[in-house]
Amino acid sequence: MMASSYNAKEEDGQLSGAGGSGGVGAAKSKKPDNTAFKQQRLPAWQPILTAGTVLPAFFVIGLVFIPIGIGLFVTSNNIKEFEIDYTGIDPARPCYNCSQTLTWNSTKSCVCKVPFTLEQSFESEVFMYYGLSNFYQNHRRYVKSRDDSQLNGDATRLTSPSKECEPYRTSDGKPIAPCGAIANSLFNDTLTLYYINPNGTESLVPLQKKGIAWWTDKNVKFRNPGGNNLNNITAVFHGTSKPVNWQKAVYELDTDPENNGFINEDFIVWMRTAALPTFRKLYRLIEKKNNMIPTLQRGNYTLEITYNYPVRRFDGRKRMILSTISWMGGKNPFLGIAYITVGSVCFFLGVVLLIVHHKYGNRNNSAEIPN
Repeated sequence: MMASSYNAKEEDGQLSGAGGSGGVGAAKSKKPDNTAFKQQRLPAWQPILTAGTVLPAFFVIGLVFIPIGIGLFVTSNNIKEFEIDYTGIDPARPCYNCSQTLTWNSTKSCVCKVPFTLEQSFESEVFMYYGLSNFYQNHRRYVKSRDDSQLNGDATRLTSPSKECEPYRTSDGKPIAPCGAIANSLFNDTLTLYYINPNGTESLVPLQKKGIAWWTDKNVKFRNPGGNNLNNITAVFHGTSKPVNWQKAVYELDTDPENNGFINEDFIVWMRTAALPTFRKLYRLIEKKNNMIPTLQRGNYTLEITYNYPVRRFDGRKRMILSTISWMGGKNPFLGIAYITVGSVCFFLGVVLLIVHHKYGNRNNSAEIPN
């Protein structure tokens, strides 16, 4: 009996003891090395799918997902929401004249009033949103058209903005602050809400304009040059120009120094771009003052709009939304429907597979395998 020794190099086409016989130009084998990794001999685990493992998995997923989906769906339906379109496309609508005459170059604002009725009271804190449709904030060039260093308070970027801001980098030979297409298209409609008392008089609904931006945006990403608590913010932005489509400079956005300049919360909310062409952004908060009185009583209201934002050129629509929230956020029935659908499909498949296994499983196990 002859004994043979195993050599990994022999599998690679190189005989032992013949190291230099091939010469310098000898072709090397492309065969992988004889290792457990390259020869796919590593330990592996592969599940064996049987009726005893698959059927319980389907039933468990169904029994867990369906109650979760029902809970999410019911919670979403309990959220109260009211939406009104004030674009003014229809000639019979109150804002029709404003929508037809307003342009970006308009120097005068147009005011219109839209009456509406709330059929149900809003008991908890109410969030007021503005919504836009057919506005593509997710366009690549639009998203890149900003200078984050400038928005973070870098004084050098204030006088020399990033080239990403073109063509909204300079105006009349002066650097624009804030620069870029996102800032230039800032939503600037003013929304005021009035409650109509039973005697016909109007009562102003107080709207909270602070606390609508993310904490990280307000305190980390956005800062005024030289600090956020400057009383004389006008001097900081001296030598800069306002964005082309703005009616006033960035240091005139608010009289409150803690909500002016780059840290203005309306501006911060707008700078967080939306992923879809139809979106909503938080505009104001309506806080609950008294536990015995609803935040917004059922009845008649008037929405007064200072119509500054033209949308007719890109066939856009504008909306005002009033909404409450729950532990899962705003009104969104999709998540509950998705859970119910997945759970129902899994439970149905479990029943079908159980019937098939009960009818044909024993027959397959008792079948004889011919020689």
